[in-house]
Amino acid sequence: MQEPKVSKPVDDLARLALAMHARYRGKIQTQSKVPVGDLRDFAIWYTPGVAEPCRAIAADPESAFAYTNRGNAIAIVSDGSRVLGLGDIGPEAGLPVMEGKALLFKLLGGVDATPLCIRAREAADIVRAVELIEPSFGGINLEDISQPKCFGVLDEARRRVSIPVWHDDQQGSATVALAGLLAALEVVGKPLDKIRLVLFGVGAANVATYRLLVAYGLDPKAIIACDTKGLLHAARSDIERQNAQFVDKWRICIDSNGDGRRGPAETAFRDADVCIAFSRPGPDVIRPEWIRTMARDAIVFACANPTPEIWPDAARGAGARIVATGRSDFPNQVNNSLVFPGLFRGVLDVRARTISDGMAIAAAEELVACARQGGLSADQLLPTMTDWTAAARVAAAAGAAAVAEGLARNPLKRDELERLALGAIKQSRASLERLIEAGLIARLP
Repeated sequence: MQEPKVSKPVDDLARLALAMHARYRGKIQTQSKVPVGDLRDFAIWYTPGVAEPCRAIAADPESAFAYTNRGNAIAIVSDGSRVLGLGDIGPEAGLPVMEGKALLFKLLGGVDATPLCIRAREAADIVRAVELIEPSFGGINLEDISQPKCFGVLDEARRRVSIPVWHDDQQGSATVALAGLLAALEVVGKPLDKIRLVLFGVGAANVATYRLLVAYGLDPKAIIACDTKGLLHAARSDIERQNAQFVDKWRICIDSNGDGRRGPAETAFRDADVCIAFSRPGPDVIRPEWIRTMARDAIVFACANPTPEIWPDAARGAGARIVATGRSDFPNQVNNSLVFPGLFRGVLDVRARTISDGMAIAAAEELVACARQGGLSADQLLPTMTDWTAAARVAAAAGAAAVAEGLARNPLKRDELERLALGAIKQSRASLERLIEAGLIARLP
């Protein structure tokens, strides 16, 4: 009933996106950041002058962060095995998404990101690829890797390299989900320790969301998770048989669902205050009649991309007071794009050793603080991607948390971190604007 209202705009957007990707031949390019005007300049930036920083780095490899762009460079690494809601479409087909991530990293974080879609099917091969490229980068953003492979890749890569490794589908999604939840609960006036929460889907995003919610203080007994076979509980022998492969999923079976509720997925919604869905593209994956069984002032996050599990109008019509999706063309975008550019900006500036739960929580709380300053409401839970100052505040919060936890190699004060982030983001945005104004990049029709 609701779909016809939005299907034509969605189809039009898809056609325009395809045409514009072909017109521009992708979204990113490499551009010099140093002045070059004559042969002397070439001699400084390349041979013979370049030999001096090479010698300095050979003597002290850590000085690469001073003499090269390594301290502002990350790799976006993907095998293309789970791209958006499109599934296993391969590394070549995943490249437009990785270019899009790189675009957001630059515009919202001032971070230089390189898409690296690799032909690797095994977790060990992806980890090995991360090890091999480590000398060129200050951080690694893992992206669109299927589960359960993604869990092992993240954990093993973090052990093997000395730069921060982050899996955005896990940690980024969890961070923005926590931020959206805290904001939504503030709007409806419900305390975190009094809610019942449904995790709809138990893939990478919601497994990480479960971990972060519990780390933040939510009682796991108040969480009910469900997969395609129904509710997770301690008697799910099908998951227990695979517990070595799905360690986190089995842990959720044991620790959550304090009432021991069993049954199909829809039974999880009864009397629940919140549903956080990261499952498969809809619509009609979540039914309106399920939402009607939720508690008063229900909160529904339907975050599947490119199409949410239920259209927002349908969810609100079924009684949900607050509805969020992963899309920017509906109110309340709950998408990791609000997290990763700013968070990595702060991580790089303090040269953090890793990215901890505490840093993710600091980023989530700062997003809520930004939204509160702009005026929280049922249709305005978080800042939007156009508010680039929010990314700078996230950078400062994450960097300051790394310093407080003793994880920073380059400890800086919070106000200095925000100043650096604002400068980097402002510069990248100004550069793009100048190219557009000069007609070197054509405006979209």
